[in-house]
Amino acid sequence: MTTNIIELLNAILLNEKEYLVAAIFNSIAYRFDKICRKRYAEMNSSRTIFVLEAKKILRENITKGDKLYVNNINESTDKFTVLGCGPSAKVNLSKRSCSYRKFNLVKLSYAHAMAALRLKHEDNYGSSTYNYSSPIYSKELYLFAYLEPICVVPLESEWSVAREYLEMQFLSSDFDFKVERRMAKYVKGVLESSRPKKRNKCSKCKRPGHKRTTCSLNIGK
Repeated sequence: MTTNIIELLNAILLNEKEYLVAAIFNSIAYRFDKICRKRYAEMNSSRTIFVLEAKKILRENITKGDKLYVNNINESTDKFTVLGCGPSAKVNLSKRSCSYRKFNLVKLSYAHAMAALRLKHEDNYGSSTYNYSSPIYSKELYLFAYLEPICVVPLESEWSVAREYLEMQFLSSDFDFKVERRMAKYVKGVLESSRPKKRNKCSKCKRPGHKRTTCSLNIGK
């Protein structure tokens, strides 16, 4: 697992790097098609409105929101002031915004928005959490995204290439990729001050030039 998508793909496709270009693309398409089919089957069998991870976050935010205190702003039905740990937060349900910015950026009902929904819909606000969250977390859109087929590279005999490209001649590269970079010796600049070499000191007499084992204080013993 890695947060860098390039490193992730390189780790998955270690063996495929030795294949021909067409075979590489076919292998990539096969791997992703296998992953997509597996995830589609898992999500299709679940009975949730949102994907499992989003539903888990919503449950956690409901628990956190129950511990916050909410107050209406000028008796409005969409503007609330939420108090709790730290400074107060202003929530606007109609604009899907919160001064803590999480509600704005992630488009998912976070703790402060949950507290506002609790006051607006009272105890029956469980289903409203989905209405105030982005539909990108819904199971329907998740399944729709995995319905698109992944195109593979056809056989070379089936390729349709223009004649002008077929007549092109490409020269082989003379560059040797195995040649390693030579290490250059560091040259001190004119303005750089010369530093004296650090000399080791004896740990017994604290004098430089020798070690503890060859110290003169040990010779007479």
